[in-house]
Amino acid sequence: METITEKQVKEKIYSLEDASAQVKKWQADGDKVVFTNGCFDLLHLGHITYLAEAASLGNKLVVAINSDASVKRLKGSNRPINNEVSRGIMLACFFFIDAIVVFDEDTPLETINSIMPDILVKGGDYTIPEIVGAVEVMANGGTVEVLQFVPGYSSTNIINRIRNGAEAG
Repeated sequence: METITEKQVKEKIYSLEDASAQVKKWQADGDKVVFTNGCFDLLHLGHITYLAEAASLGNKLVVAINSDASVKRLKGSNRPINNEVSRGIMLACFFFIDAIVVFDEDTPLETINSIMPDILVKGGDYTIPEIVGAVEVMANGGTVEVLQFVPGYSSTNIINRIRNGAEAG
């Protein structure tokens, strides 16, 4: 069995311009491109389940991650725990993720508009009208999916358990 090399992993991490071009190639080849985004600060079972389910909805999965500055603005001065390079590399190791792109804005709207996926996916704490980019993706003929969360998993809860010295669940 061939091992994943550092080069293979880093090849999945794109600039926005390169990710947009790659998505257009995939779509021209008939691939259905799925897009999701998040901080993915501490990877856990909830993230992995969510990402695998998102990937199953199409042929290619693009994951946009918040930059360190964006995470700090959204989650507070003690976050992120892992920097954007580490988070991107960890996500790129998953065979079902085809592209990673980092965005610095508070929302991924610019990234979504540039990539224009066939399917936009978010987790179960959103409704379609609340999802950034939903209107634009649907206007372009795409669909929006809301996936269920795996109960009991969140980066914030894990961080709090670590800080409080609690045992893992």
